[in-house]
Amino acid sequence: MLQLFQKYIQDQQLIPPHTRLLVAVSGGIDSTVLCELLHQLQYDFAIAHCNFGLRHKESDDEQQWVQQLAETKYGVPFHTIRFDTQQHANMQGISIQMAARELRYQWLEHIRQEYQYAAIATAHHQNDLVETMLYNLTKGTGIAGLHGILPRQGKVIRPLLFTDKESISAFAEQHQIEYRQDSSNNETKYTRNKIRHLVIPTLQEINPNLTQTFYHNALRFAETEIIYQQAIEQYKKKLLTANDQQTYTMPIARLQQLPALRTILYELLKDFGFHNTQLNDIIHALNAESGKIFLSNTHQLLKDRKHLIISPRSTEQATFYIIEPDTNHIAGTIFELLITQHTTTQYTTPTDRHIAALDYSKLVFPLRLRLWQEGDYFYPLGMNKKKKKVSRFFSDQKLNRNEKKHTWLLEDNEQKIVWIVGHRIDERFKITDKTQTVYQVSVQKNENTANRQQ
Repeated sequence: MLQLFQKYIQDQQLIPPHTRLLVAVSGGIDSTVLCELLHQLQYDFAIAHCNFGLRHKESDDEQQWVQQLAETKYGVPFHTIRFDTQQHANMQGISIQMAARELRYQWLEHIRQEYQYAAIATAHHQNDLVETMLYNLTKGTGIAGLHGILPRQGKVIRPLLFTDKESISAFAEQHQIEYRQDSSNNETKYTRNKIRHLVIPTLQEINPNLTQTFYHNALRFAETEIIYQQAIEQYKKKLLTANDQQTYTMPIARLQQLPALRTILYELLKDFGFHNTQLNDIIHALNAESGKIFLSNTHQLLKDRKHLIISPRSTEQATFYIIEPDTNHIAGTIFELLITQHTTTQYTTPTDRHIAALDYSKLVFPLRLRLWQEGDYFYPLGMNKKKKKVSRFFSDQKLNRNEKKHTWLLEDNEQKIVWIVGHRIDERFKITDKTQTVYQVSVQKNENTANRQQ
């Protein structure tokens, strides 16, 4: 194990000579074995531990145990921090797992820079690689997601990617290495744990060497991505023409001759904020009349007679935002939207008019956030599905001219108004006894900016 570990580090050039590492240590078997391997090979390292505060006393005991590991067993510097992970998840509208990941890597990079460590070492191994690849495939991914975890990504290195969980456990037993057990690892309420405990064992019945197979697949996918990105860069040079006003043009005739139009056009447009769900409409517009406009949160795309013209959108002038299923935050000039999803179990419908609780299954994505227009109508909640013009609703609510001017609507991809933001949702999208997932949208106004615009 020790020789394979050293060889992998040298082959991948992960640790430059005479440098210090910052090792992310949870206290579990993987990160504890990583510390022991580094110690036996006399690498210079420090230990960093995140207390996410999710398991209360167990989390605090774990933090103390890792501190003793660093200071007593290895005699290395110890860095630690405690996060309010639940609060961060709620504020950002993301899952607990995603919140913990964001907080962890941001803090680790801060410590790395402050103490001038060469790299951050994590204990990801081949089983983690399999989980990541399956997770990405399940959620939807491009070629970058197929290779899963890489040995090096920026300043983060994974020296254990050469081995699997079984070998790590055998090394820990052989060297009588103590470690902590995280009780949450056995809970299947988290997506990755479901993959680990329910999906992978089934796949291993088909292929007992699943971990090795995925590892070798990942190596091939990583090399394939290099070739793929080189080809995409060539297409960008050939098809994207920039001018002095940060406006880009693409010749329609040449686009239509591409062998893989959808894939290449996606790669050309994604840096401008356009999403995969918009591609079909953009491709159909290539043969349509001039003047069609598509909007991302940062740019607009105009279908001209012979070219697609991409130009930046000023945030101050933005009148349109696109909301994909994974969007959790929209920042406008006079407002912020925070989006979260909840199960109906123990969910209490908010009474605050600045929070919309919607039935996720009734929404057709992508959603659009736009300023209201004359002629808009909806079915106000509580009016027995009676159709009403938005302008009339404003009059009933006694909104003044300036308030009307700055009122936004949330609509779905079928152009059904879902919510008059900050006022009333549409009856068609309310949560009912049959609702399984609540799509909650909260709006916060930036009063200072709003006052300046008034």
